[in-house]
Amino acid sequence: MLICSPLAIADETEDIPTNASNTGVHDSLVAALVQAELVATLEGDGPFTVFAPTDDAFTEAGIDLEALDNEEGKTTLTDILLYHVYSGSVASSDVTDGMIATMENGDNVTFTVGDTVMVNDATVVTADVMASNGIIHVIDKVLMPPEDLVNIPTIASNTGVHDSL
Repeated sequence: MLICSPLAIADETEDIPTNASNTGVHDSLVAALVQAELVATLEGDGPFTVFAPTDDAFTEAGIDLEALDNEEGKTTLTDILLYHVYSGSVASSDVTDGMIATMENGDNVTFTVGDTVMVNDATVVTADVMASNGIIHVIDKVLMPPEDLVNIPTIASNTGVHDSL
């Protein structure tokens, strides 16, 4: 079941960041885009498909933008945000159950289609909001990129317990 949000009345002549900033439910997303210096990217020609978490989703995820206000934090935040962006237009009618898409951070998401459309474990609550440079789908959770498995040996070796790695 899809519900309405202020994005449902978005202005198709405006870009994705402008539409997000005008909703009243994406202030955290817009602040994160500013902090990660991604606004200009998403103001570009696109087309982009953005899975836009609500402010409540950011709160539930425990994302503290102040704590991420350093170079390492910016890298992490950028990775998280680009995990919400697909290069190209994907309308809800294009999504099939089990479909996999590679997001702009290089990681994959999986779609589940049933009574609702899900992206990984996030539910699409408002679909197909058109912007001048793409499509916005409002989701109820922040998508978290999978951990980079390449770093596990590095992390383990840094503990001092696993020196043979």
